[in-house]
Amino acid sequence: MSFLKIYSEKELASFIKKRAGETKFGEKVCFVETLEDLKKHPAKYVLVGIPEDIGVRANYGNPGTSIAWEAALGNLLNIQHNHLTNAENVIVLGEIDCETQMQQAATISKDENHYLEELGELVTQIDHKVSEVVKKIVEAGKFPIIIGGGHNNSYGNLKGTSEALQKPINCINFDAHTDFRALEHRHSGNGFSYAFEEDFLDKYFIFGLHRNYTSEAVFNSIEKNSERVKFNLFEDISVEQIQSFSEALKEAENFCCNENFGIELDMDAIEMMGSSAISPSGFTLSEARKFVSYFSKHQNARYLHICEGSPSGGVFPNEVGKAIAYLVSDTIS
Repeated sequence: MSFLKIYSEKELASFIKKRAGETKFGEKVCFVETLEDLKKHPAKYVLVGIPEDIGVRANYGNPGTSIAWEAALGNLLNIQHNHLTNAENVIVLGEIDCETQMQQAATISKDENHYLEELGELVTQIDHKVSEVVKKIVEAGKFPIIIGGGHNNSYGNLKGTSEALQKPINCINFDAHTDFRALEHRHSGNGFSYAFEEDFLDKYFIFGLHRNYTSEAVFNSIEKNSERVKFNLFEDISVEQIQSFSEALKEAENFCCNENFGIELDMDAIEMMGSSAISPSGFTLSEARKFVSYFSKHQNARYLHICEGSPSGGVFPNEVGKAIAYLVSDTIS
């Protein structure tokens, strides 16, 4: 598959910082040579990166999500291998090849009349790559863990999984925003609305939505589709405490988890986490870990996507990469 860069063990050796008396996670993970090899491999989890930030820029956001995958990889491969971290059950597949689109995006001037629309065309090209790779992974009976890029990639994740399973799937999104906006040019704010419109997404639950960043038009759209789209508010959970975190998890589970579902986690929902839309108010990283651990263990969970992380915007070095490593570890342990 020409739009996927498959990694070899040799290529990732430079990421691993070996230490006497210890075995690092990266020394025990698995590799394949082709996508077809996934079908016969015993490992369950497949790691794949998306090094792009075009969808974020097409949504007036700040660049930087393109380097989250490399930051995550550097941290994840250097956690300890032990009987709890389960490295042998992980295949590091590689990355979606976004190089051409990233180069093309760099040549488009912000002064052009159709700047956002041109970026949107490039996002559409990446959509195709993501959906095809995710489809192959799910068809092989594996659980993809997709890291990096903007939330525009939710569309490719949902489309690929839906096509592999030959029916629409549900989704739970840990996010300050709905990303359920108008069907204009493709960008990071309308991945779910496009998947919904094209029948790849059936039921959609937004976990911890922020009232300050949700327009009345989006609330109206949710109300119009209330049988298939629901949410709980961050303010109700963490500020006014009308609902406990555990009750919020259960609400999302009851709505989405009786059928196949995807797990989406936007890092801008985590307080002061380096992201494309960093926020001074949000869930803690520990709460994000609880969310991922809770839903990834469910028998109907089909993929996890961790997106919108921006290492250059982090409060301290390695913040984003280390946070993603924790979230991946919670999924596979």
